[in-house]
Amino acid sequence: MPCSSRHAVCVLTFLLPLSAAVPAATAEQGQWARFRGPNGAGISDANAMPVRWSEADYKWTVRLPGTGHGSPVVWQGRVFLTCTQQRTATRMVLCLAASDGRELWRKEFRGRPHKQHKDNSYASSTPAVDAENVCVTWATPKQVTLLALDHDGEQKWRRDLGPLDSMHGSGNSPIIYKDLVVLPNDQQGKAFLIAVDRRTGKTRWQVPRRSALTPASTPCVFRLADGRDTLVFTTTAHGISGVDPATGKTVWEIPDVFLDRCVGSPICAGRLVIASFGFGRKGTRLVAVRPDECDAKGRPRIAWDLKRNVPLVPTSLVKDGRAFLWSDDGTISCMDAPTGKLIWRHRVKGEFYSSPICVAGRLYCITKKGEVVVIAAAGEFKLLGRTDLGEPTYATPAVADGVMYLRTRTRLMALGRKKK
Repeated sequence: MPCSSRHAVCVLTFLLPLSAAVPAATAEQGQWARFRGPNGAGISDANAMPVRWSEADYKWTVRLPGTGHGSPVVWQGRVFLTCTQQRTATRMVLCLAASDGRELWRKEFRGRPHKQHKDNSYASSTPAVDAENVCVTWATPKQVTLLALDHDGEQKWRRDLGPLDSMHGSGNSPIIYKDLVVLPNDQQGKAFLIAVDRRTGKTRWQVPRRSALTPASTPCVFRLADGRDTLVFTTTAHGISGVDPATGKTVWEIPDVFLDRCVGSPICAGRLVIASFGFGRKGTRLVAVRPDECDAKGRPRIAWDLKRNVPLVPTSLVKDGRAFLWSDDGTISCMDAPTGKLIWRHRVKGEFYSSPICVAGRLYCITKKGEVVVIAAAGEFKLLGRTDLGEPTYATPAVADGVMYLRTRTRLMALGRKKK
């Protein structure tokens, strides 16, 4: 692995600001283009958002044509999300006007019910969107599907990637990286990573992976000290991997750190990649690794390591040098991101599948029952507000143009600036 030859450089670059290794870590105006926004960081550039509110404060609220757990994404005035008719396993891709919630188009795809975890859905994946494409994925035991529509809902291409072997069903999401659509297909059956041309759907590369428990994590991008980007994946079999976007070749990897399922997604924090796994209903281990530095075996060095009070489903968040680990049981740990030193720990009421996002120096995270908990993204715990959305949700909010989009099981709500 090449990182050993860069050791002297890496020691210096570890001192760079925490944003240095996070390409496009904050949202551009009008965009929230993948799960948890740019690079999965969960950071919004909005400068204001209420900490508590009522029904009268919503810009608009719409009832969706189906249920689902996938998070909304936004591109220049359009909101995209997936829904399902759970009884028939019909999948839907939906496009709404960001201005008023009006449905612009809906595309339906027939399905057949199959066994999955009771908390899963046939619409658990979050779309990835760019100026031309809306890319979605879903899976059945017989078929993993990767699909691209244009912004008017017309199908551009579709890939059928073979069967899925998973006792819980699918839950991972694609990302768009430059001219590629990237999908992790780690699973208990034939596992592989695949990147296709975003305009044609043709395979650019496909690399086999060792079979293991099916993860639900979404990749991110880590920029090495030498300026190269690597796609970061987490799975039981490979631990944390950094892959060359041009070829699919593994550039760095630290295996044997995860013994069970990876549900939350990896994130970047300066010269660190932070990722976790868990078993049953709780997180079991979280590690922060330095991809620019290798140990004697050529593996990235572990900077810090936690085995208690870590998340299984929620993805962690780093803001202003602090790592916020929001666990499924409501335990929130604020850590010094470079060192892993505990700053504070506090437990809030509720159980969580949603991941936190940061808006205007505040963290927003939603309980499984649908209550938005808002705390200060600060060096001491401060509860700022709680607002009940009225029904359960497992989705993570999106923020674009100063508006937060909150998806519950059957509704989508827009909270933010209203037209005068």
